[in-house]
Amino acid sequence: MQDLDIHSKANTFRPCIIETGYVMLSRPSISKLETGFMKDFSPTDDNTAIEAAAFRRLLQHLDNHKEVQNIDLMILADFCRNCLAKWYMAAAKEQGINMDYDQAREIVYGMPYSEWKDKYQLEASPEQLAAFEARGKKKA
Repeated sequence: MQDLDIHSKANTFRPCIIETGYVMLSRPSISKLETGFMKDFSPTDDNTAIEAAAFRRLLQHLDNHKEVQNIDLMILADFCRNCLAKWYMAAAKEQGINMDYDQAREIVYGMPYSEWKDKYQLEASPEQLAAFEARGKKKA
């Protein structure tokens, strides 16, 4: 597996949404989906570029809306920024790129997670915690 140093100046990859974008990884397993319009999907360079642009736009949107907390995303959509980081890390590994969770989080958050958490993460309210717990019970 190839190591990825996100802080290397020689690397064109930087955790910066607008200026340089991100390393975008194709999803070879997507053609395995057997339902809906995706059953006949065949990944191409154009598809990958479109998916990459949409992913960058999603990250930019989340960056522009830091007031939306991860717990809110989990309650409403059953995923959050941390989920995106885990999926990104998994996709990197599928492509033979070593990436740890902290590196993936820095890509998604646009800064080290600890910094984002200190600056933007609020303590979950009792209402948020109750809604999150209720959602978990629905899934079980």
